[in-house]
Amino acid sequence: MESKDFNQIFNEYKQQGEQQASAESGTDSNPGKEKIVAVRKNEDGDIIAFKTESGQELDYLTALDQAKAGMLAHVDVFHKYGRDIIRSEPDGIKENNLDQLPSF
Repeated sequence: MESKDFNQIFNEYKQQGEQQASAESGTDSNPGKEKIVAVRKNEDGDIIAFKTESGQELDYLTALDQAKAGMLAHVDVFHKYGRDIIRSEPDGIKENNLDQLPSF
C-alpha cells in the first residue's frame, strides 16, 4: 500500500487555490460593478457602512440593496440571524475580506 502525505497534498491544493484566486482578483471580471475598498465599524466592531472605489459612502441598507441587485463586486448576501448579511466572496484571500479592509 502506498503511503501518502495528506498534509502535503492538502497544502498543495490550498496553494493552487490561493494562486488562482489571486490571479482572478487581479482581472476585471466584474465590469460595471463597484468594489468596496473601506468600511466603517461601530464601537462593537460591526460593519455599519462601506466606501467604494469611486468614493461612494453607503450605509448598510443601501449597500445591501446594491449587493442584492448585483451592483457590488466580490460580495455575497446571505440570510443568517433572521436577516440578510453582506459578506466577502470566499476566495481564500484574507486581505480582501470586508473585516480586513481599512476604515474610513
